[in-house]
Amino acid sequence: MDAATFLDDLQRRIDELLAQTPAADLRKNLRALLAQQFARLDLVTREEFDTQAKVLARTREKLAALEASVAELEARAAPPR
Repeated sequence: MDAATFLDDLQRRIDELLAQTPAADLRKNLRALLAQQFARLDLVTREEFDTQAKVLARTREKLAALEASVAELEARAAPPR
């Protein structure tokens, strides 16, 4: 669940609670406070996380291939014993 979905769900629940009380300003202040706190957490969306995980996996594959190529070149360049 991303931060926006969490905030929307929380706001809906608070709205239901506040419908029975005169504390209308509380909802607005609480949402602002929560948004500020989530902004400090430096969160990313699931989509962004999944994209970066795929990029990392491809990078690791390329690194493994390059390491194998370097090892092969080093083996060829090494003087025979």
